[in-house]
Amino acid sequence: MIKSIRSIYTPDAKLAMAHLFVAFAALFIGASAGLLQTLERSGHFTLPFGIGYYQVLTLHGVVLGLVLTTFFIIGFILATQSKSAGQYTSGERKWAWTGFLMMVSGVIMTAIVILLNEASVLYTFYAPLQAHPIFYIGLALVVVGSWLEGFAIFHKHYRWRKENPGERTPLLSYMGVITMLMWQIATIGVAAAVLIQFIPWSLGLTEEIDVLVSRTLFWYFGHPLVYFWLLPAYMAWYAIIPKIIGGKLFSDSLARMSFILLLLFSIPVGFHHQLTEPGIDPFWKYLQVVLTFLVVIPSLMTAFSLFATFEMRGRELGGKGIMGWFKKLPWKDVRFFAPFIGMLLFIPGGAGGIINASNQMNQVIHNTIWVTGHFHLTAATTVILTFFGITYWLVPSLTGRKLTPKMNKLGMVQTMFWTVGMLIMSGAMHWQGLLGGPRRSAYSEYVGNDDTAAWGAYQLAQAIGVLSYSSAWLL
Repeated sequence: MIKSIRSIYTPDAKLAMAHLFVAFAALFIGASAGLLQTLERSGHFTLPFGIGYYQVLTLHGVVLGLVLTTFFIIGFILATQSKSAGQYTSGERKWAWTGFLMMVSGVIMTAIVILLNEASVLYTFYAPLQAHPIFYIGLALVVVGSWLEGFAIFHKHYRWRKENPGERTPLLSYMGVITMLMWQIATIGVAAAVLIQFIPWSLGLTEEIDVLVSRTLFWYFGHPLVYFWLLPAYMAWYAIIPKIIGGKLFSDSLARMSFILLLLFSIPVGFHHQLTEPGIDPFWKYLQVVLTFLVVIPSLMTAFSLFATFEMRGRELGGKGIMGWFKKLPWKDVRFFAPFIGMLLFIPGGAGGIINASNQMNQVIHNTIWVTGHFHLTAATTVILTFFGITYWLVPSLTGRKLTPKMNKLGMVQTMFWTVGMLIMSGAMHWQGLLGGPRRSAYSEYVGNDDTAAWGAYQLAQAIGVLSYSSAWLL
């Protein structure tokens, strides 16, 4: 038997499990939508029952990019706060439950109008595309509900500091607070856009909307959101994986510094998504590109710290020579294996991000399916594989169950299917993007244009990849 590291206080565990339940329901729905839209885009499948391509694409993006990630991350932070810094008070849990119910209500409202084809505006919901008002109201409820949960997390941290003056905050608690702080700051942008611009516009209270301002506010939120997805993975890499392998983190201080730098460098970077847009002064684009590149620093710090941790433990277990320690790592433990594969694939994913944020190279791949391949390699592979690894540790800790050898083997198979599928799909997306294949577009033969003839093979490869990773989420 593989035992959980430590149990978590039951009322806190129920709160965290409620979040995980919604997150994995979202994974099933969103991945199913992704399967349908990728098959349709291959040109070898037609969506049934009058379902629209952009309707399915909107569902896929919103449910996975916002619902899965936000619920999982908040549930993870709530659990790790309780584990590392003591249980929540009943008042703090009430705030969190209230926020959770608001978020669920918002998700249901948003999902209904998407399913009714009243909000096929994609994940970015750019104006002048207009959705039903309930879509925007639902999004607002999700954001406000998350703020209430953030308040519970921040108050828990404040209370711990007050009760333990002069002591260093536990690492998991420290990282969780910074992660939630990034979310609170980033969501100010999307909340402002939804409340001030989109809701009045969709209700007919205003006739016009400032498109540039709405897009700028979205990306003020949209790119820090990516780091909000990534920071919980870093939490697991820094604080949980060393315990899984029986070792000790190379440097606690380096881990804390990397989180501070990620918070500082990650907020004002949205303009690198708008490098081709007029109306934004080139100076501000340049500044935010520089800040984007600075994020590489804490990422490299993380890589150094983690592999130092792995080497230290491997040598403790008798590893000799330059790479002997590598063989000593617990490769048959899915709680280590899944996040480690995610770490490795973050290397090409991060390199692709540098290309996306570079003004000249961005001109080649901007709005091509290369970009879609990039975030499927980073978010859908690195982050989600780490979330899977977290789940195999976290659910036993929350429920008191044990990860059996049989379930561990099933998790290993699931990790392999997911990895292979994502590599095939994202690789094909990258290549098709270099050939000019567009993103956010349904299948088209483009009137038999010769330049687009080569895209078909890559779109078919994407469908093959999605079938592989679909087997993984079914497992």
